[in-house]
Amino acid sequence: MKVVSTRGTGPVALSAAIAKGQAPDGGLFMPQEIPVQTGPWGDSLAEQATNAMAPFFAGDALASDLQDIVRDSLSFQAPTKWLDEHTGLLELFWGPTAAFKDFGARFLANCLSRLFGPQDQHTVLVATSGDTGAAVAAAFHRRPGFRVVVLYPDNRVSARQAHQLGAFGDNVTTYRVDGTFDDCQRLVKSAFADPALTEAHGLVSANSISLGRLLPQMSYYVHAALTAREAGRPTPNFVIPTGNLGNAFACLLARESGLPIGKVVLASNDNRVIPDYLQTGRYEPRDSVATLANAMDVGAPSNLERLRHLFAKPADVVRAQWVDDDTIRATIGTTFERTGEIICPHTACAMTVRQRLQNGDEPADREGDWIVVATAHAAKFADVVEPLIGQEIEVPSSLRELLDRPAHASPLSPTLDALAAALR
Repeated sequence: MKVVSTRGTGPVALSAAIAKGQAPDGGLFMPQEIPVQTGPWGDSLAEQATNAMAPFFAGDALASDLQDIVRDSLSFQAPTKWLDEHTGLLELFWGPTAAFKDFGARFLANCLSRLFGPQDQHTVLVATSGDTGAAVAAAFHRRPGFRVVVLYPDNRVSARQAHQLGAFGDNVTTYRVDGTFDDCQRLVKSAFADPALTEAHGLVSANSISLGRLLPQMSYYVHAALTAREAGRPTPNFVIPTGNLGNAFACLLARESGLPIGKVVLASNDNRVIPDYLQTGRYEPRDSVATLANAMDVGAPSNLERLRHLFAKPADVVRAQWVDDDTIRATIGTTFERTGEIICPHTACAMTVRQRLQNGDEPADREGDWIVVATAHAAKFADVVEPLIGQEIEVPSSLRELLDRPAHASPLSPTLDALAAALR
């Protein structure tokens, strides 16, 4: 399997693409072809993930290590909890930082540890809108040969997210940027576009532009779809909260690989670039606005480039809707009242879209099984969720451990010169 840039250069080996993160021409790496698979898949999440990714790693330097990488990375589960006869909740928050980003971050860290020797020194530079930074920091924390530099938009993540981001220390340094997530993402892209800066610090990408994060995110869609089929259910449809489009694109990639996945509908917050693009065909990035679902506050979603590269008519293969803050609040409350489930603001966006489909005019949308993707634990957003449900949220032990540590983040201006000085 070889990979190419969405902008035309390549092909290169998959492991080389994982090591580089972003293509030299500024594009994103994509498999040269999507292998269609029929199984056998195995029974566990780890077995199914290994078998689903094996064709992508075929002939690569990492192929012989794939089973061990998956075993070391996906040591937690991704259960689907059925809330009613036709609505499931795919819980992706049982990893060490209580968000779906743990799947990709841990896999990437285990890949890079095998590609680089411990004597090599690399800087993992990552922009985060809330959850990515903590997952990457946890995955590389105290890992020989790596330091981590995390950039997050000051005052635009939840209090507990901010504490997580600054709680690691050791080889992890965290900066609160005076700007938006798009400013953070722009800084990271500018740094990787600077050959001298990249060489001086051995920069490595851990954002969702990395294939090393994208491919393992197929694993929970593979597991959810196969588990549903084994239970005698029809092919499931998915509603996925999305900001930078990496998580949702992984689902589409799994479907293209032959997995039993039906419709895919995306749920955005008030940053509606993706829904607008799919409706009009015009990509119009804009400044992001702050919302309750802050991890989705993205005004220029990077992985849209992958969507446009793979599909001639993206609107034919995926749909999207957007949800405002008032509706997020209402859905958190009504979901708790109706099911007893406590969901985060991002999951509430997807739950809202599921309810719209269930009550809509299209018979095909009202029928069948729909799995809502729960991307983060509600305890990370206690300041938003607890007043809406009228009770405290039990904090997972892994999250509690981080919250009990002291935390620190240094201020940073949103300029490349300021980032270069910080890296030095």
